[in-house]
Amino acid sequence: MLTPFSSQFIADTGISTGDEGKGRVILEIINELRDFHKDETIVSAVMKVNGGSNSGHTVAGLKLNLLPGGVADAIVPHLIIGSGVVADPRKFLWESAYAEAHGHDVANRLKIDYRTLVSDLTHRLIDLGWEDYRIYQMHQDPRGSTGRGITPAYLDEVGQFQIFYSDFLTSKDRFIEKITNRTDRALRTIQHVCQVSESNWFAFFETLTNAETKAHKALIDASTLPASDFDFTSFISDTQEPFQLNLEHLSETYWQAGQALRKNIVDVRELILKAKDQGQYIIGEFGQAYWLDKRHGFSPNVTASHTFTPEFFQSAGIPVQAIHNVGCCKAYDTKVGTHVFITQIEEQHPLSNKLKQLEFGATTGRQRMVGWYDAVEKGDALRYGGYQDLALNKLDALSYSDDWNGDLKICTAYQDVDGNLHYHVPRDDAFRKTLKPVYKTIPGWAEDIAHIRHFDDLPENAKRYVAWMLKSLTDVANYGDTHKSLYPNLRYIGVGPEPNQIIKDAPEIQSILKLAQ
Repeated sequence: MLTPFSSQFIADTGISTGDEGKGRVILEIINELRDFHKDETIVSAVMKVNGGSNSGHTVAGLKLNLLPGGVADAIVPHLIIGSGVVADPRKFLWESAYAEAHGHDVANRLKIDYRTLVSDLTHRLIDLGWEDYRIYQMHQDPRGSTGRGITPAYLDEVGQFQIFYSDFLTSKDRFIEKITNRTDRALRTIQHVCQVSESNWFAFFETLTNAETKAHKALIDASTLPASDFDFTSFISDTQEPFQLNLEHLSETYWQAGQALRKNIVDVRELILKAKDQGQYIIGEFGQAYWLDKRHGFSPNVTASHTFTPEFFQSAGIPVQAIHNVGCCKAYDTKVGTHVFITQIEEQHPLSNKLKQLEFGATTGRQRMVGWYDAVEKGDALRYGGYQDLALNKLDALSYSDDWNGDLKICTAYQDVDGNLHYHVPRDDAFRKTLKPVYKTIPGWAEDIAHIRHFDDLPENAKRYVAWMLKSLTDVANYGDTHKSLYPNLRYIGVGPEPNQIIKDAPEIQSILKLAQ
């Protein structure tokens, strides 16, 4: 039997740099809680904790950005958007239409906190403006931003220029005043600070139009949403002057989108406290991962929000208390953007070629880089972030096929230019960039494991690989401690993309570690 969850608050977090398969874990937790408690109503809510439409995830075939993965479960009554989220109201409407076209009710379950931050077109334009600045003014490579306006939206939060979802419940004139001032600041920044050229300014609108039209093609083709919804050129000033917007059209579009969501804007704090009082569970779904946290990761390859368990309580607006964290990772590593990738597999390696066929962004379609499992990153996420459970996804992807039939590697430490070993991720990024991986080599396996549902049925080499992953990350997490106590439970092993392709009967960790011989 799986170990019971230790709190009514459960966090679903990433312990790498995102894309760990957190979405599929949501439904597993929901179903496990129902089975354990023999109660279909035991889960009150799934809450999106942080980020915005930059964090794509796939749940039961749905490719989502803003909506929490609980949308794929018809019984969960509340789909919560916490106050730590920045969200474009139009994106809520688009994604709701997409989910409802696939038979999932959103309108009656979506609960957006009063203090959730409104993101809008101006944030997306500034996002593109700063990428332009990096390339043409700083002569640097692009940061790899999603262009969804997330960082500029959080800058409005810390700059105290917030527009909250509660503003949709008050005066239209007050909302227009706020968005007018926001637009003025954005246009001045793009023109005078980012120093964007006139041609690039107009190209921004084509970029946004093409991206969103492509992302929503199925809805457009089905006449569920009009193509005009995704025509960003409509926001260009009627005079066609650069660095100007049609403010009346912008204000009216966003006001009407907010009005369509009025009944969904609530005080999330009370909803969560009531659920706790009734003995129900709330699952927090995090975007990105520990090493993309704006405070603990490495700029510029971080997000603008906090991506680990403490943010659950800030976003929910309730006191800090016990929480049960399920940390997710894959059986190998991936990264996007311009990350330093210490364990990256060389480009023409047969495993790299195999994995790259699987690794694309859920909603952006971006090709991910692939690498060997970095136990130093995962171990430090345990030591400094903490998680009680581990969910290990995509173990099946490592089985031999095509040209791939070699050994696997696990990074157990880093080595500097003087030959010194480092068992934690350095906090100085300049130094981190000089390090090389130290690997433990493990034999691979030929068997297809996608059909396996019990740990004991895995090939011996697959069991040993799992054991060495756990040993390596716990060795890092406990490194230097006399009393070693950081040993997470291996809760789930994903052996395929489908919800039923999962192993849930792994032995307790000390038994698994004995296999690492």
